[in-house]
Amino acid sequence: MYVWSKRIVLTLLVLFGILEVVFWLTSTGEEASILVTRTTHWMALNYVLLLVWVFVWMYDQARVRGKNIWIWMLPFFIAPLPTLMAFVLVLQRRAK
Repeated sequence: MYVWSKRIVLTLLVLFGILEVVFWLTSTGEEASILVTRTTHWMALNYVLLLVWVFVWMYDQARVRGKNIWIWMLPFFIAPLPTLMAFVLVLQRRAK
């Protein structure tokens, strides 16, 4: 768990935010998608399975450290990557 440095996590969060802003500014919604439906379904399935795997990992890490995982549920469903990064930062804090 301590292989994550705070600098890497914060950099990833900032990059994620920048990419989200770029995505929302460039997508106008007027054009048809060039992705094949099969490709879209495959990507969605992979994303959902990745979310399940990440949540199981988060649950395990919280259980091992005696933390409450259920407060992370709503943010995880809204924005999984930033929630994962924040979760890692919170778990890295030193115990008092």
